[in-house]
Formats: sequence, structure tokens, C-alpha cells
Amino acid sequence: VRWQHPKRGLVPPLAFIPLAEETGLIVPLGRWVLDEACATAERWNHDRPADAVPLFVSVNLSAHQFTKGDLVEDVGATLARTALEADALELEITESVLMDQSEAGIRTLRDLRGLGVRLVLDDFGTGYSSLSYLKHLPLDTIKIDRSFVAGIDGVADRSIVDAVIALAHGLGIGVVAEGIETQAQADRLRDLGCDYGQGYLFSRPVPAERTAAILRRNATVSRPRSIRPRPAARPRTLRRVV
Repeated sequence: VRWQHPKRGLVPPLAFIPLAEETGLIVPLGRWVLDEACATAERWNHDRPADAVPLFVSVNLSAHQFTKGDLVEDVGATLARTALEADALELEITESVLMDQSEAGIRTLRDLRGLGVRLVLDDFGTGYSSLSYLKHLPLDTIKIDRSFVAGIDGVADRSIVDAVIALAHGLGIGVVAEGIETQAQADRLRDLGCDYGQGYLFSRPVPAERTAAILRRNATVSRPRSIRPRPAARPRTLRRVV
């Protein structure tokens, strides 16, 4: 998401999201983003080749969306309005959301999961990183923060990444590595058994129109609609997330 300001030009999210959260505008803004993302994903799925795998879209959630308004109702209404299949939507949350909201936040996550959407824990390992809550959360995917990926050639970061992948797979949870910028990083992550990759190596952020062209060129590159508990042997595949 970028803000095309009439005087300042293209404003990145880190410049306006904190202000939107401070003023409470993040709730209607988040609702609009969710609606646009789902409508676009449905359009992409409708236009994809008949033999192409179904596409999915990931949308970040702010902690404020858990405390203000009715997040579950908003998500359900958006899915109904855009006709997007629930399992084609992933909602990304941060560890701070879980710790700040405690049981209330977990109940909301379970209600969202009840709609059929998929849940992703973003930037794992950079916040509270309490392992005790992982076994209780209805998570589908964990995202390894880019800071660990950047240092994956070092023993410490590589050990952390390996441990996170093993932990997630032991719980039947998929893993996405963020911030992949080089082929060497992708190869290392593939060797460690990481499921999915995201980063500039695959694509920089682009407008929806350009994304559609990328998807047409890579119609067969995606992931299964559901993630099953991992087998003992790790397949050496690394799928990309655009």
C-alpha cells in the first residue's frame, strides 16, 4: 500500500501507518485495504488460466483492528461482498497483537479461523517470542523476519532459522522467509527446508496491474490450498510469495 499524496508524491506505509494508528484512522483504512485486496484477488483468480493453481492474498492487520470495530464481522462481510473464497485470504498478525490482547485476541483469531481464512504470524522471533502460546494458536504459517535471513550465512542466524523451521514443522505450520535478496539466501533456505520465500529476489513491490502480468507469467508457481503436517524428510523446494 502506498499513498499518492498530491504534494509529497508517493508516501511509503512506514511514513503514514503510525499516524493512522495514532488517530484511529487505521480501522477504516484497514477495512478499505482488506476490501481492495480481496476484490483484486478474486479478479485475478477469475482471470487465471483454467489449469493454473488458485491464488491467495495476504493482508496485514493492525492491533487497533482487534480493539476497535468488529474485525470478524468486517472480514466476513468483505468475503461475501467480493465473493473471494475464504481460504484464498491470509491475515497477517504480529506477536504484539497476541500479547497485548491475550485471551480476547486469541478468541478473535479463532473466530477468524472459523470463517475459513488462514492466519499468519508475522516477523516471528523479533517480539515476545513466547513459545508457550504457539501450541494454542490456530496458525497456518510463521514468517521468519528478514533480519535473520540477511545474516543466514552466519552460524547464529542460520541456527535460529533452522530451529524456527523445525519448530513450525513439528507443529504442522508452514514457514515463509522474508527479505530474500540473493540466490545464495534462497538456496540456503531451501537446504534448511523452508517452505516459501518472499523478497526482492522474486519481485519488488509493484502495482496491481503489473502484478497481474507477473502472475500470468508464473501461473503454476504457488502453494497448495492447505498445509499438512510436515513429513520427516524435508522436500528441498522453496516457493515464492509475490
